[in-house]
Amino acid sequence: MSVLLVLAAQAASPVCTTSAECAGQGVDTFLGTPERVWASVAALVALGGVVIGWLALRSVRRAGAGAGGRRAAVVAVVAGLIGGLNGAVKLAVADGGLGTGNGVFGAAMALVLGLAGAALGALALTRSPSHAPSS
Repeated sequence: MSVLLVLAAQAASPVCTTSAECAGQGVDTFLGTPERVWASVAALVALGGVVIGWLALRSVRRAGAGAGGRRAAVVAVVAGLIGGLNGAVKLAVADGGLGTGNGVFGAAMALVLGLAGAALGALALTRSPSHAPSS
């Protein structure tokens, strides 16, 4: 059976909405626990911080970067901190390990990506020229 047929069969199968429905369908893990959703959203926010921080750093390196680079750097720092702090909190309150539905892997990824995004944003801020008005 080809990979496409397997993927199509999985996509056409009914999606379980609770862990009891998943157990009735023979699925051992439920992908939509609130803990996993929290960790996944935190990881996505942190990943956004990494991408925005990288773009801000790239725009600051170019000659004549305007205030857009500084704004993007601030957004990267804020998004990185929000994602990273949520990942750290989720790791602190998780009562199980990997594969238990507590979002441990997503929280760890959020923490690492959040730190990277904040670092990239801070680096872009320190390298951007100051736009203070001179009187």
